[in-house]
Amino acid sequence: MNDEYIERISKVIAYIEEHSSQPLKLDTLAEVSHFSKYHFSRIFTAVVGVTPMAFVTRKRIQHSLVLLAETHQTILEIAGQCGFESVSVFNAHFKRYYDCTPGSFRNGNRKKSNFASALSNMQAESASVADYNRAGSNPLLRRAWDSMVEIRQIPDVEVAYVRHIGSYLHTYTAWDKLSRWADQQGLHAGNQQFIGISLDDGDLVEESACRYDACITLPVGLERETHRPQVEFKTLSGGMYAVYSYYDTVDKFVLAYESMFSVWLPRSGYEADDRPCLEFCLNDPAQDPEGKCKVDLYIPIKQRI
Repeated sequence: MNDEYIERISKVIAYIEEHSSQPLKLDTLAEVSHFSKYHFSRIFTAVVGVTPMAFVTRKRIQHSLVLLAETHQTILEIAGQCGFESVSVFNAHFKRYYDCTPGSFRNGNRKKSNFASALSNMQAESASVADYNRAGSNPLLRRAWDSMVEIRQIPDVEVAYVRHIGSYLHTYTAWDKLSRWADQQGLHAGNQQFIGISLDDGDLVEESACRYDACITLPVGLERETHRPQVEFKTLSGGMYAVYSYYDTVDKFVLAYESMFSVWLPRSGYEADDRPCLEFCLNDPAQDPEGKCKVDLYIPIKQRI
């Protein structure tokens, strides 16, 4: 793991520890890290092993253990001091860790040794960020990734798109609608490109609320206004991208993102910027003999300063 990535995420962790009793937003944590707001959560998760907000909750629960052990504060007071919105929210999160409420935990674990054991377990889970990624720089791994990832410059791209809201496994509904429109215009894979854009991180957004745009590049001179509301239009920003070619089933495609952000990017000398990732779709999985999708995943990057 790149030392700079660890240092920047360590600053976020220090900020969380200092401000865990206050409301914390992803935008604020991204600013502390100086990573792209759009990609911060994926980078944090790749380095630490859990999402930023899951880490915040862990720190708050850890703090609550100390207060339960060493003070006579009420559960309401502890909930507020640890940054939980209410006792019910505190109880719900605490129960996920210990399968009991804070009150029953306190009543059943008055012995300091029991609290010390619980606290020790929590501290072991949230150890120094450097402990999460000790693989370091592996030259064989680096050469393997260099052979699989290509750096490309692409121009701005004008597209028509159909938005899907819901599970990323059901984006075929948007593709079906877009394909019908494209056929009517005489647009097909032979002369245009099909591009998917996953706009939300599935670790942060409920599956039912995830947004996805199914896009097709446009020929010069297409009159746009006459085609709304069948499709909408926008410009995809060009620039420098790291490209990883994927060929497997749709349900495993999320692993391509995880590999790029957790393994390749931190060792690459680049960092992700604020443009969304682009998924250039090179086949129709329904027509593939093995039912697999062939996708070039474009990760937007810039030189690390």
